[in-house]
Amino acid sequence: MRLSSLLGATLREAPAGAEPAGQRLLLRAGFIRPLGAGLFAYLPLAHRTLTRIEGVLREELAAIGGQEMRLSAVLPAEMINTTDGEAARFSDRKARDLALGTSWEAAIAEIVRKEIRAHRQLPQLLFHIQPQFRDAPRPRAGLLDAREFTALEALGVCADAASAQAQAEALREAWQRAFRRCALPVRLVEAGADGAIAHRFVYLTPEGEDEIVVCDGCGYAADRRTATFRKPPAEAEPLRPMEKVATPDAKTIEALARCLNIPKRRTAKAVFLVAAHRAAEGRQARFVFVVIRGDLEVSAAKLAAALGASELRPATEDEIRAIGAAPGYASPIGLAERIRRAPWPAVVVVDDSVPASPNLVAGANEVGYHLLNTNYGRDYVADIVADIAAPGAGDACPRCSAPLHLTHGVAVGHMRRLGAQRAETHPTYLAGDGRSRPILMLSAGVNISRWMACIAEQHHDDRGLIWPPSVAPYSVHLVALAGRDGDALAQAEALYQALQRAGVETLFDDRAESPGVKFADADLIGLPLRVTVAPKSLAAGGAELKRRDADVREIAPLGEVVQRAQAMLNRMAAEVQAGAWRAQTNAE
Repeated sequence: MRLSSLLGATLREAPAGAEPAGQRLLLRAGFIRPLGAGLFAYLPLAHRTLTRIEGVLREELAAIGGQEMRLSAVLPAEMINTTDGEAARFSDRKARDLALGTSWEAAIAEIVRKEIRAHRQLPQLLFHIQPQFRDAPRPRAGLLDAREFTALEALGVCADAASAQAQAEALREAWQRAFRRCALPVRLVEAGADGAIAHRFVYLTPEGEDEIVVCDGCGYAADRRTATFRKPPAEAEPLRPMEKVATPDAKTIEALARCLNIPKRRTAKAVFLVAAHRAAEGRQARFVFVVIRGDLEVSAAKLAAALGASELRPATEDEIRAIGAAPGYASPIGLAERIRRAPWPAVVVVDDSVPASPNLVAGANEVGYHLLNTNYGRDYVADIVADIAAPGAGDACPRCSAPLHLTHGVAVGHMRRLGAQRAETHPTYLAGDGRSRPILMLSAGVNISRWMACIAEQHHDDRGLIWPPSVAPYSVHLVALAGRDGDALAQAEALYQALQRAGVETLFDDRAESPGVKFADADLIGLPLRVTVAPKSLAAGGAELKRRDADVREIAPLGEVVQRAQAMLNRMAAEVQAGAWRAQTNAE
């Protein structure tokens, strides 16, 4: 490709508001252009990089028996999660409800239900690659959180738990090989209940919105929303009589602790929410009264799992007062009858730290007052007792008790086991004993557009991008610098043709620009190898070769440049595969 014909001019400065660093460089290097909030055009250089990433993924999935398919971008509305607020929904001219696909799990499950009959057809691994759109309520401008992106979604179809576990392991290893080939360091992060097949592949970066808890002692890493930890134990002491005390203007745990001069761990915090359920379950929304120790935070994800809820929202003060509770001074004590007779279903959920903590201070359900020495079991009970707390920095690791620390990251892949669907729609197969049995399914996927953005974020310097050879849009950036007699241009043209014939994909800078501009653009675009043909290099014996990730230059005779370039590219590819290729590490 000749740079003079390439669509996408380089920019000296990124547009205002472009963040983070990788995205700024992608904009400046002519890879992407913004179209709207969370919407981007992927210009030819970016398209080639995305295609290369797709190729790596296809190769790895093919190696473990994956079969690629293509699905409709538009799905019947019933194949979309009814609580998925990010699905773009519409009706056709015959008033049929449709939606742009945000996940094709239900569509593939329907195909499996119709196509898979017997155990001899299992296991299967199906996948597809296509654009996905999410109508986010608060879209960000960044490429890391784009609303429209290219995604790979894979579905493993298995006969039993052992087969599902084996396929999950094969998928995990395939993803990790693909990440390694693309020189993208990721952390395998737990994202589900103990023993469940649920993991996310996270690129650690301060720019990420996902909070990750990490233990440096044993390597434990988990999504903070579902992570477990060892909660600080409460002091053992006899149960004391409950006592009402005045606590004016103590509507928060912090104010209450100051008022009574006690640590927050000696208090019980009330949190009020409303839980929604999928329409298919036929269940009403429920009022949720949560009690957790005052030094802990509620994990919305853990709470939703304990309730079987699809969505949670904060309760209004009017909704709180309707069950007899006083906002800022609430507890379940004395409200059992009011909760039972509430105008809508209500449930009390208590974190498992509360029953293990005697004599906590809790609300008296009267403005300006709290109760000393409240005790779970003696003074109130709950409908659900579960771990619903989110870990914080310094909390103890659940495995080795070392301190946890919080970091941020971007999820670039996931893997989880799908739950059962309704009996009439869940795929089944005929087992060897002649009985019909349910098929077990795994879902795994990656956001390919985000993957490219993370590689750009990971591998760059102050001059521009530094692409790993496996995903670079071109392998060689050929720079021609004109001399007075034009010999350098002619030699560069001949070398360009030789590289093309040898199958070395080359971006040829044939523009009539100054050497400074050409070298700056070569560094900005960041192809793995720069080859320069100039009067100075010819006088030194040939063309100059320079790796983008190093400052070492060498001169090769023109007749040896193609062979030398191929050898250098092969060496870089081997370094990437061995984990020895390094550019700027932005995630530490």
